[in-house]
Amino acid sequence: MSSEEKPRPRRTRLEAQIELILAKLSDPERNRRVGAAPSDWREKDEIEYLYHEEHCLVRDEDLARLQAIVGGEPVDHMMNGVTLLWVEGSDVPEMMREVDARLGVGVATPNHVLSITPVHCCPATEPEVTAACKPDPGVCPGDAGDGIVVSVVDTGLLASAPAEHAWLSGVTGDIENPFGPGNLIQPYAGHGTFIAGVVRCMAPRSTVIVEAGLRNAGAQFESEIVKGLDATLNEMPDVISLSAGGRTRDNLPLLGFEVFYQNRLRHYKGVVLVAAAGNDGDRGPFWPAAFPWAVSVGALSANWRTRASFSDFGGWVDVYAPGEQLVNAYATGTFVCEEPPHAGERREFTGLARWSGTSFSTPLVAGLIAARMSRTGENGRQAADALLAAARAAALPGVGPVLLPCADGEPPAHPHHCCH
Repeated sequence: MSSEEKPRPRRTRLEAQIELILAKLSDPERNRRVGAAPSDWREKDEIEYLYHEEHCLVRDEDLARLQAIVGGEPVDHMMNGVTLLWVEGSDVPEMMREVDARLGVGVATPNHVLSITPVHCCPATEPEVTAACKPDPGVCPGDAGDGIVVSVVDTGLLASAPAEHAWLSGVTGDIENPFGPGNLIQPYAGHGTFIAGVVRCMAPRSTVIVEAGLRNAGAQFESEIVKGLDATLNEMPDVISLSAGGRTRDNLPLLGFEVFYQNRLRHYKGVVLVAAAGNDGDRGPFWPAAFPWAVSVGALSANWRTRASFSDFGGWVDVYAPGEQLVNAYATGTFVCEEPPHAGERREFTGLARWSGTSFSTPLVAGLIAARMSRTGENGRQAADALLAAARAAALPGVGPVLLPCADGEPPAHPHHCCH
């Protein structure tokens, strides 16, 4: 190496996460090409958003106007109201700037990539080994959640988990194979099972269905997630728990989700979508949680009295719940860390893990909504509104509205000992 050459800096955590998504989600043979904005994100160690390199989304009524400018071929009408347009060889960020100038801002948007590992970090940590022998927070007493259906849209369900863990008995869903090359647990495998476990601890009699909408390193294109949510409505859920999302171009709302709500979700009276607020640790909107019709959930730290350092915050976050160092069901086997500073570290799991992120405060709130529904007879939206009112009454200074396990906003005696 010459004296003028500089050694390449160590791979950052962001770079590790994004490279994993690019590797798992991209598939040129299936026309799956993932781009990142800005294009020099590695040098800046900062990403605004991820997107499909040749797709954009447009409302049906604007399709002809858009095609007059950019051409393209409709490849999927997704559902009534929005079309996925394929523009071969396009530069999507530049194309969006031209569309904004000629047709108006937001008429068309990228087909964003959403993830449980978005452009910053969610989950906030990789899974950690625990000596615990039961979940934390634990299983709430009684028959909370009886008759209520909760749909978890995530990575799928570990086939052995319902038989291995009593609190997951009866949980169903799309089966996930957690193992990859070398029989190692893959990154973010078990995420959906962990989340289902958190829901069940809050609402032990609820019917929980785990959908595998995020199989590719916990990532998927917006268009595919919206179609999955559309199909989920056919299961007639009361509560939908979604621990995924992302930042968008110019912080504009996700067009696919806008149309999904306008044309589909709002017509299912009482169904509520609970979404993770994200782990960027700042005030910027994280979608779809930032939509006013979603229940957006931030995370409390392990002491349940302060906001977790990784949690997003601001007026658009509806409520905060425990999301740091939770314990619940996970795979059994060997996991090798991908992210600095633990990259290469081998961890041995035996069916439980300790994990942190707004990914896990979200199903806690979803479970509390289901528990209240079964007790009061309210629908999902009514139960959510009542819990949010209780959360505002119990707001913590410097944090905001708070919900804690097994209570309608009323704190248990002390953290980590509720409901065991």
